[in-house]
Amino acid sequence: MSPGGGGPMKDCEYSQISTHSSSPMESPHKKKKTPARRKWEVFPGRNKFFCNGRIMMARQTGVFYLTLVLILVTSGLFFAFDCPYLAVRITPAIPVVGGILFFFVMGTLLRTSFSDPGVLPRATPDEAADLERQIDIANGSSSGGYRSPPRTKEVIINGQTVKLKYCFTCKIFRPPRASHCSLCDNCVERFDHHCPWVGNCVGKRNYRFFYMFILSLSFLTVFIFAFVITHVILRSQQTGFLNAIKDSPASVLEAVVCFFSVWSIVGLLGFHTYLISSNQTTNEDIKGSWSNKRGKENYNPYSHGNIFTNCCVALCGPVSPSLIDRRGYVQPDTPQPAAPSNGLATYGATASQSDMAAATPLLQSEPSLASDELHLPGKPGLGTPCASLTLGQPTPPSSMPNLSAEAGLTDILPLKEEHVGHQFLTPEEAPSPPRLLAGSPLAHSRTVHVLGLASQDALHEDSVRGLVKLSSV
Repeated sequence: MSPGGGGPMKDCEYSQISTHSSSPMESPHKKKKTPARRKWEVFPGRNKFFCNGRIMMARQTGVFYLTLVLILVTSGLFFAFDCPYLAVRITPAIPVVGGILFFFVMGTLLRTSFSDPGVLPRATPDEAADLERQIDIANGSSSGGYRSPPRTKEVIINGQTVKLKYCFTCKIFRPPRASHCSLCDNCVERFDHHCPWVGNCVGKRNYRFFYMFILSLSFLTVFIFAFVITHVILRSQQTGFLNAIKDSPASVLEAVVCFFSVWSIVGLLGFHTYLISSNQTTNEDIKGSWSNKRGKENYNPYSHGNIFTNCCVALCGPVSPSLIDRRGYVQPDTPQPAAPSNGLATYGATASQSDMAAATPLLQSEPSLASDELHLPGKPGLGTPCASLTLGQPTPPSSMPNLSAEAGLTDILPLKEEHVGHQFLTPEEAPSPPRLLAGSPLAHSRTVHVLGLASQDALHEDSVRGLVKLSSV
């Protein structure tokens, strides 16, 4: 074919065929790489996450949306119907102050609702097993009959004995002041309470924002209620009370909502002000864990002794980092390769070799030697001519074929082939004396499996005896 000519070879396509067997470590098809999952996607607690894990809330958020609606509607009506009149008749600072309070309320509410309250990470299976083993050893349950070990520890804090309880859900000993929230199913550090109005637990990391929320909401509620009443009074002085209500009906709705809300909000603010001043939590106060008097046996070990210091610690201290790392990536488990059961079933074994090893268990632990490697020290190989015999040179009968130097082991011993490309020889199949067969020369590299060095000696001696007997005929 002329070079450059368009012939049939131009349209031929060749594909390389791999003759190597694939091993378990080599996958014939490339697996699609699964995207890494973040920890919030597999978080075990009953929480909802938004914005790729940046926002964390409880699952029961219905009351939280009610809180948002009440604040937004009441403030919106106030800015729409009351502030224009009050800015003209009294001062334009009223809508400015109201706006500042409103944004402060919304900021602290969202910060409390969308943040991690201080959830403690659960123990991994290895950590839980190690902790169980430590409990068993500490309580001596490993010796003798089994008894349920106590699930508490005691620590000393400022001279006061504090019990650490074991959490059967999180598999950890909870630190002091921590508790398990049944609604969120998490252990929360310095747990105060679960607040449905903010849609989240209140704990160590968001308590200050919760207190600032109820403080600013109290000011906003009182502010709106006071200036709504002022608006109605000023209008009623001009046109009468009924006409004032007709001119601004939204003021009535605002006054009713603020009147019924201000008592609960201000009362909640007073209660938490008392808790902060004594450095207690709602959970501790309800249970009656500590007494405010220092001389009593159950005095509060967390109190610093004066109100100002307690308030500074609760409201002005640094915010501790989150312990759950909800936006981190889940680390995949490292695969552990299975240990080979014998010398043949390894990672490099082919399927036929694995089947062969299973079918011939007696041969699994024996080495595989080629025919040109069956040499023993001081003895000729099985595939070499018997030139070392010193019994003379008798003439064999004409009916028997000559023994050539190229006669191989396969010409002397018949082999039973059970698998293609593999020959196996057992002591029962080795003839004594062997028959002489005229056949092909030793020009192949088939693999012969024998049982061991002792069997090789026996086969060699039987072959020599047979040749001696035949030569003496």
